[in-house]
Amino acid sequence: MSSSTPAERRQAILALPPVPDADAVAIAAFLDAIWAESGLARPSLDSYRRDLEGYARWRNGKGGGLPAADRASLFDYLAWRTREGYSPRSNARLLSSLRAFFAHRLRRGDRPDDPTALLDPPKLPRPLPKALAESQIEALLAAPALDDPLGIRDRAMLELMYAAGLRVSELVNVPANAVNLRQGVIRVTGKGSKDRLVPLGEESQHWIERYLAQSRPALAGKRSLAPLFLTPNGEAPTRQQFWALVKRYAVLAGIDPAKISPHGLRHSFATHLLNHGADLRALQLLLGHSSLSTTQIYTLVAREHLKSLHARHHPRA
Repeated sequence: MSSSTPAERRQAILALPPVPDADAVAIAAFLDAIWAESGLARPSLDSYRRDLEGYARWRNGKGGGLPAADRASLFDYLAWRTREGYSPRSNARLLSSLRAFFAHRLRRGDRPDDPTALLDPPKLPRPLPKALAESQIEALLAAPALDDPLGIRDRAMLELMYAAGLRVSELVNVPANAVNLRQGVIRVTGKGSKDRLVPLGEESQHWIERYLAQSRPALAGKRSLAPLFLTPNGEAPTRQQFWALVKRYAVLAGIDPAKISPHGLRHSFATHLLNHGADLRALQLLLGHSSLSTTQIYTLVAREHLKSLHARHHPRA
């Protein structure tokens, strides 16, 4: 397999013959159609275009263009990309683009078959979520300075994200009226606009109460604002802003910022619960997963943790 870099692979594609005119017309017609049907965003359309033009360039000069491609030529192209060092994920995305293109041709009656029908997608490795150690979480939560409103806000945000296992978008967009301090729960609106109730926990509840009493009034002033967490401008923080503060506090906590992300706090929440005996079905409800299979990935993380503990501490490991 080639050890070429992504930039070198892009140059290799660009060095191929240009896209034939007939292929360019077919690609443009396909992109116009899926934009009209699905309203895809520009980056998605550009991704489709790059994938289809890459095959058209590679195929140019070998006889037969993109619209007339057969299964053998598509298989050869995927094999060539594999030899060039393209990742399984990149090849899976390419195959998805080709499937969409030929499904469109089939619907229009432009060809009688779909040459991608018998092509198997590459097997994708399933990366395990990366969780922080409990000691690292403690250091991260203690990193914000508590002598100003923003420091108290940041501590409350970090505590809530770890205590409730929220997604970043759920955290920054949570409204103030979603928190019920009397019952100790927060109402979270997750993917698909589905609501779930998640316990706050004593520590998280303490810091939210302190934030509401000492910090939020200073940030809101006399304005009546909906978001729970506010910037000095009176707006909800963006995901990018929260990402930046997590990285900043990671440095203060002595954690490599390259090994942490906001989503890592959600992964840590799930992994630590399982390590301490939580039920998988309950974890699914807390995380807001629609399928239990999504939650089961954390059992692999917990299993790896137990194997690591055994290897470190068992006298005959």
